[in-house]
Amino acid sequence: MSYRFLLHISYAYGIPIGKPLEAEILRRGYEVRWFAEENETRKYFSDTENVLNTAQAVIEYNPHIVLCASNTVPDFFPGIKVQVFHGIDFDKRGNSKKGHFRIRGLYDLYCTHGPTNTIPFRYLTQHLKYCKIVETGWAKLDLLFPVSKVPNIKPVIFLASTFTKNMSLAHDKDVYEEIRRLVKYDKWDWIINLHPKMDKEIVKKFKALQGNITYIDVLNDLEPLKKADVMLCDTSSITTEFIVQFKPVVTYKNKNPGKHLINIVNPSEIEATLEYALKRPEYLMNEIQKFIQITHPYSDGKSAERVLDACIDFYENKEKFVSGKKPLNLIRKIQCRLKHRYYRL
Repeated sequence: MSYRFLLHISYAYGIPIGKPLEAEILRRGYEVRWFAEENETRKYFSDTENVLNTAQAVIEYNPHIVLCASNTVPDFFPGIKVQVFHGIDFDKRGNSKKGHFRIRGLYDLYCTHGPTNTIPFRYLTQHLKYCKIVETGWAKLDLLFPVSKVPNIKPVIFLASTFTKNMSLAHDKDVYEEIRRLVKYDKWDWIINLHPKMDKEIVKKFKALQGNITYIDVLNDLEPLKKADVMLCDTSSITTEFIVQFKPVVTYKNKNPGKHLINIVNPSEIEATLEYALKRPEYLMNEIQKFIQITHPYSDGKSAERVLDACIDFYENKEKFVSGKKPLNLIRKIQCRLKHRYYRL
């Protein structure tokens, strides 16, 4: 059978999640299209991309399988709905009760990345009969493997920050001043990438920095992560995307750092802590390895293959895996139809 896939995203950071899936779909000889919820996201696609711009176009395309790197998906889109996640799950606020392990009643299949989200999702769905959990690894991280063994001539620091003000490194004026001082030195090269939702004035400040820096607006591929030796970040989930390469991460005021991170609370500590991280101390690397094993234990670059295998198996054998109906979700369905101007039942 020749399958039709739809890659459903909301924001630009969903593009590198879909890319390995798109490549694997095409490698198998199947059809694939993209759909972006937000108009702003569509400008990041090239003219050669197969992008559907309206809900009606999706209906006419009639996909068998919808791969979703977003929190929600229109119920009226044809095909089984598969959650592939737009980030690696962890408790960034230090309060598991406010975590994002949530069953919204929208998806048929959840493709989880490792034990830290497979176990909670299986627990939450153990009495539900309308969805299935399969651990596959996160397809986005396929782009990181194999890890490059070629050392940089000069150490490379990757600076990233979340947009939430009270958790953001980039919003801290003292941190900014310290970074402005450090980038003028010749001992390190810097790559800076701030969250797409970051305050525009903050972005403007960091773009204006003078020194050994490369500023990246949107991380459309993961080559910058592969190139960097150490990351400086805060609570952003990109820390996990970086650390699975077995590379150190320094965090600033992380509320739930864990032993696999080096956490600091004072901007004056940044320089010395980065120097320490570049030495890759044995105890730290051991903790990083433990973290990788429970978070994303797949370094073969084949998570996209496992996702597609799980999707096709579910599509072909849905009656064997699920027997119940999804919840009505009436308010969400109405909101979704209003957003997409789709008023059919």
